Amino acid sequence: MDVLYFAWVRERIGLPKEKVETQAATVSDLVAELSAREDRYAAAFADLSALRVALDQELSDFDAPLVGVREVAFFPPMTGG
Repeated sequence: MDVLYFAWVRERIGLPKEKVETQAATVSDLVAELSAREDRYAAAFADLSALRVALDQELSDFDAPLVGVREVAFFPPMTGG
């Protein structure tokens, strides 16, 4: 699946996107896998309350299943203005 990173998440990880082979069942499982890779991933995912996730361009939750998902995007909360 494609994993996309936006704003400061992209800056901490150092990539705008990557292809990931995973057996993760949920978004939280994927985050755990990514965080275990390297310190830069662990830093980006250290505070999940500061992150939002979209699955196939639909806002979702971290406990959402990944079955059939082609794209996961991580980004900070958006503000209006």
